[in-house]
Amino acid sequence: MSRFYRYRLPGWCRTWLDIIELWLLPILVFQAIRTVFWPTTFDIFLLGLVVGLFVAFKYKWI
Repeated sequence: MSRFYRYRLPGWCRTWLDIIELWLLPILVFQAIRTVFWPTTFDIFLLGLVVGLFVAFKYKWI
């Protein structure tokens, strides 16, 4: 569904979605390492949010 939805968006919005999708894995790895060494409530919440976004992009929900 998202493949067809993405084509309906303006070009600048598709570009931003591509950039976010590209940079999400390095941010996920960095946040996971940071959470392992210095776990705080905010870091755990942020890691969950990034994992959720990564899964959504992986399964083409966004």
